[in-house]
Amino acid sequence: MTRKNKPIRSDIAWSTPDRIEVHGKSLPDEILGHLNLGDMAFLQIVGRMPTTQESNVFNAIAVTLVEHGITPSALVARLTYAGAPESLQAAVAAGLCGLGSVFVGSTEGTAKMLYEALPPGTRDADLESIARETVAAYRERGQIIPGLGHPLHKPVDPRAPRLFQIAKDNGFSGDYIRLEQLICDEAERAAGKSLPVNATGAIGAISCELGLPWKIVRGIGVLARAIGLVGHILEESKNPMAVEIWQRVEDEATQHIRPQGA
Repeated sequence: MTRKNKPIRSDIAWSTPDRIEVHGKSLPDEILGHLNLGDMAFLQIVGRMPTTQESNVFNAIAVTLVEHGITPSALVARLTYAGAPESLQAAVAAGLCGLGSVFVGSTEGTAKMLYEALPPGTRDADLESIARETVAAYRERGQIIPGLGHPLHKPVDPRAPRLFQIAKDNGFSGDYIRLEQLICDEAERAAGKSLPVNATGAIGAISCELGLPWKIVRGIGVLARAIGLVGHILEESKNPMAVEIWQRVEDEATQHIRPQGA
C-alpha cells in the first residue's frame, strides 16, 4: 500500500545564496546588531519580536539560570570534559541532561501546575481556594510541589522577589504570580515549615504571565545553563578540578574497604 506523504512545513527560517530570514526578518539586516541574545531567543520561541517590557522580563528570567556555582550539572560537565577534552559540546550536553524535575527543569513543572489550576483566560477566580485545592491534591498524591523550597536559600530565595519585582515593573504581575505565592503560603502552612518560592518557581509563574507554553519553559533553563556550562568548561581547561574531585571521591568512598594505608 502506497503511503500518502504528509506536508513537511517549518515557519522558522529559510535561506538562499544571498539571504537568510528568521521569522520573517533578515538575519544580517534586521537581527544582527539589533537583537541581544535574550531577544533572539524570544523571537525563536514565540515567533515574534518582544515588546520592551517582554524583553526586560524574558532576559531577566533567562539570566537567572545561567549560573549557580558548582552544581550537579556543572560537575557533570567538568568531569565529562576531563575525559573528552576534544569534545566541548559533549561536556555541555552531559551537563544539560541533568536539568529535570529537581534542578532547573522544575520551571516546567511549575508552569504546568499553574496552567492546570488556572487555565488561560480564566477571570475572577478564587485564587485562595485554588491554592488550597492544589496543595491538597499534591499532598494526597505524595508529590513534591514544584517551584517551592531550596536546600540553601532559606527562608527566602533572593532571586524570586527580585524576579517578581521585575515582572511587576514591566506589567506582568498577574494572577499566576499571585497564585504561586498563595500556593507557597498554603504549602508552608500545611507542611509546618519554610518552603519559599525558589527561582524556578518564580520563572515558571512569570512564564505563565508571558503566555509561554508550559512544555517549552524548561527550554529557557536549557539555553541559559548552556552558557553557564561553557564558562565552567573554560575554567576547567585553565584550572582543572575534575580529576581532583574524582580522586577524592574515590578515596573517600572506598576507604572503608581498602587495606590500612592503601
